[in-house]
Amino acid sequence: MPALLLAGPAAEPLTLAEAKAFLRIDHDAEDALVAALVTAARATVEALTRRVLIDQQWRVVRDAWPASGLLRVPVNPARAILAAHVLDAEGGEVAVPLAALRLDGARLPGLIRVEPGAVPAPARRPGGIRIDLRAGHGPGAADVPAPLVAAVRLVLAHFYEHRDVPAAASAFPASLDTLVAPWRVARL
Repeated sequence: MPALLLAGPAAEPLTLAEAKAFLRIDHDAEDALVAALVTAARATVEALTRRVLIDQQWRVVRDAWPASGLLRVPVNPARAILAAHVLDAEGGEVAVPLAALRLDGARLPGLIRVEPGAVPAPARRPGGIRIDLRAGHGPGAADVPAPLVAAVRLVLAHFYEHRDVPAAASAFPASLDTLVAPWRVARL
C-alpha cells in the first residue's frame, strides 16, 4: 500500500542557527549547505525510525477495502484522517464519510478501522481508495522527542564532516543506533 507525500513539514527539527551553533560554524558562507544537510538528516532519521518527525500530510492509496476492516497505516505516528475518497467509474472522487473510519494512532504502526457497510466500494482499480492523513509528532520542533532531535544533530554532524567522502566509506557512528532503536516502528 503506497503512501504519497502531499505536504512536507512546515519546519525542521533544527533551525539554521541551532545547526550552525552545533557544528560550531560562525560564518554565513555555508548556510545553504547546512540547511540542506538539516533536511537530509531529518529524512535519514525518519527512514531509520520509520517515523515522521514533524507533521506532514500523506495520502494512502489502496485498491480495495480490507476484508478484516483493519487498515495498517504506513506513515507513523498517524495523528488524523483529513479526508477519504473512492474513485467512481469515470475517475471522479466520491467522499467517504469520515465517521466510517476510526484512526487508532496510539498503536505503532497505526490502524484505521473501517465500519463495515459504511464505505462505498471503489469503481476503479488500481488505487481506487485514497485516504489523506496527518502524521508526525506535532507541528513544530518542540513536539519532536529529544532523542530524535539528538539523532538529527548526530546525522547532521556526520554529513557535514564527511561531505567529501563517498557514502560507502563513511558509516554512521554506533551511537546513532542507540538513539533511534527505541523509536523504530516495527514492520508487520
